[in-house]
Amino acid sequence: MSDTDYMKIVRSAAVVGGVAVAGAVLLPLVLPAVGFTAGGVAANSIAAGWMSATAKAGGGYILAGSPVAFCQSAGAGGAALFTVKVVGAAGGATAAGAASMLG
Repeated sequence: MSDTDYMKIVRSAAVVGGVAVAGAVLLPLVLPAVGFTAGGVAANSIAAGWMSATAKAGGGYILAGSPVAFCQSAGAGGAALFTVKVVGAAGGATAAGAASMLG
């Protein structure tokens, strides 16, 4: 592997890590703003519209593990929020490791 290829891989790892950290920081701020709150989906919100459309498409059900279910879990501070924090921490470690390799 050439030095150029190595540096491309390291830079890519730094970008991926940075995106993971940004997501972990922003998601808990964005979810309540669009209507995924600790008390459930806020009436007349973007989240309510998305949940309604998803339920209609799913025959009246929101499937476990679906993006809507994930967002509601994270918005309520459930297991999905823990996952976001773990991914953010792993992304931070990846970005830090890549940055140290960049010199």
